[in-house]
Amino acid sequence: MKYENVMILGVAGNFAGHLEQAGEAEDFQKMTFDDPEQPKALFPIYTPSESDSFLSVYPLSKGGLRAPNDADNLQIEPEVMLLCDVTYVNGAVSELIPTHFGAFNDCSIRRPNAKKISEKKNWGVASKGISDVIFEIDSFKAGGVMDKYRIASFHGRNGTVEAYGEDCKVNEYSYFHERLISWSIDRMNNQIDSGPAEDIAALLVTSGYPKQIMIAVGATRYTDYGNSNFLERDDISMVTVYDGSKYTPEDVMGMAERGEFEREGISSIVQRVF
Repeated sequence: MKYENVMILGVAGNFAGHLEQAGEAEDFQKMTFDDPEQPKALFPIYTPSESDSFLSVYPLSKGGLRAPNDADNLQIEPEVMLLCDVTYVNGAVSELIPTHFGAFNDCSIRRPNAKKISEKKNWGVASKGISDVIFEIDSFKAGGVMDKYRIASFHGRNGTVEAYGEDCKVNEYSYFHERLISWSIDRMNNQIDSGPAEDIAALLVTSGYPKQIMIAVGATRYTDYGNSNFLERDDISMVTVYDGSKYTPEDVMGMAERGEFEREGISSIVQRVF
């Protein structure tokens, strides 16, 4: 499936502890939040517009991951993506309906002088990863199909595979289900250009009010290994979203070691860094 006409947004700070690990918590210190658990911002990854902005470069890849030439500390960011249908009323988002989900690698660079989150996210073609296997969502509410799924990620180098992100349930995100959707709609309509955050409503206008929006709902915490090891050329990045009622974390670790994720109930993205 191609997503050139789909706006892609990410959620910052939706998993306890990740921002601190990624060195991004300080970016939000001057911003105030009603709920200490709430995500910090929506940020753009890709906008399907005709502008010459770096955000208009399509970043999704299914096989390769291009290392940037001007930044170190390239990290896997294992995430679940939601593909959503969007309804607008008077130029504002009125309804956001998640229809599909799957594995997403919101690969990121640590760029200390970046003013916006997006500057660490889209550095061109093949800077992001998405699985070609996505699943339908029956209901994005507690008790729906997504509640049995888990997310894990792995790093391969020289024939050795290590767990990169913590293996966890996808519903362990700080905001999920209806609360995530309500928050996302509010941010799409009301988030202002301030600090590391950007005016999403303005980007919706310049993108021609896309009918679909993909949301990467947040990166999970790293393992100790993932927190201190960064991607290099020829490494293998693996992110998988899998049915926890069919497979155990040990099963999935074995799949990563063999490089074989093609099974029922598994959405995965495996990329070699080039």
